[in-house]
Amino acid sequence: MRLTISSTTFTRRLQARARLQTRQFHPSRCLQDAATPSEAEVNRARAYCANLVKTNDAPSHVLQTFIPQPSRDAYLAIRAFNVDVARVADTTSTPTIGMMRMQFWRDTVTKALVGTPPKEPVAILLARAAEDLHERSGGKSRMSKNWFHRIINTREQYLSNPPYPTLTALESYAENTYSTMLYLTLSALPQASLTTDHIASHIGKAMGIAAVLRGIPLIAFPPQQPFGTSNSMTGQSGPTQGAVLLPLDVMAEANLREEDVFRQGASAPGLSDAIFTVATRANDHLITAREMLSKLRSEGTLGHDFEHQNEEEHQYSPQQLSAGQAEKLAEVDQAFGVFMPSIATQSWLDRLEKADFDIFDANLRTVDWKLPMKAYWAYSRRKI
Repeated sequence: MRLTISSTTFTRRLQARARLQTRQFHPSRCLQDAATPSEAEVNRARAYCANLVKTNDAPSHVLQTFIPQPSRDAYLAIRAFNVDVARVADTTSTPTIGMMRMQFWRDTVTKALVGTPPKEPVAILLARAAEDLHERSGGKSRMSKNWFHRIINTREQYLSNPPYPTLTALESYAENTYSTMLYLTLSALPQASLTTDHIASHIGKAMGIAAVLRGIPLIAFPPQQPFGTSNSMTGQSGPTQGAVLLPLDVMAEANLREEDVFRQGASAPGLSDAIFTVATRANDHLITAREMLSKLRSEGTLGHDFEHQNEEEHQYSPQQLSAGQAEKLAEVDQAFGVFMPSIATQSWLDRLEKADFDIFDANLRTVDWKLPMKAYWAYSRRKI
């Protein structure tokens, strides 16, 4: 039997569906639904972010005490954001899903910074931090959406763990992730300073390089997934395949082959030499940052130009560019808490050296219980 309906009934149904779609998707209703998070929601978001950082980035959790209290929400939100974006590669089954997740974070950051965050803890705390910064600075300071997007875009490029062609490429990765995270933190103080951005650039590069070194054992020998699940790097089914994330030019110079690492682990010929070369570059950036501080205190100059000074988001007023020694030292003093990751990075590099550059040494994956004391000593003496 054939079912028929009259044209009048059909038209009414279409009109009803159109009215329903209008009620569901009209932009004005979306704006009404994007209510400012309540104080209870902000408190829950703050606790969530603090726990996320404590669990996944213990040094940053310890070092938050050196950040001024008014800027601490921004500090936690930025680092929780960094943790979540860094984990996308580990928590998605294919690169395509990973890219969708990265787009979610672009949209989330954009909405949070204009005060309409989705119901996501990091977004809620970031929105509160952006609002507080706007009020404290009288509307003159902001956290740059472009810097957040730079971190997302850079991590998206490395979702499938492609090799770094050169050590310089690894430095560029560190600049676009960890240095940029420090720029965001400085802007949340608020501060816009050529001097402190320059110092932060070198510290961030050291942080990023050390982070890649720390991740080598896990990336080379990832936890095996059950058969039939997707490979996060190739998009194919089967157990996850590892990768040795050392710059190719460094591996070639050390005569290190990736397959030797998979077969022999820490005993692979040339591995410790390659680790030494990369770790030395991270250490060099920390040495440079210390020398810059020393030269600033003795001569009133950092000693060399900031290579990223003319990038779009590094904007300084004529007064900031012409600041004298006293003004620069005052900027450094205000920003010193942001420089404290240099202490955690140096501590880990020292432990790596003590392990004779065996990146698989179990001691390198333990928490440095001396970090609070080292950090307090360094902060009180303004030394990194």
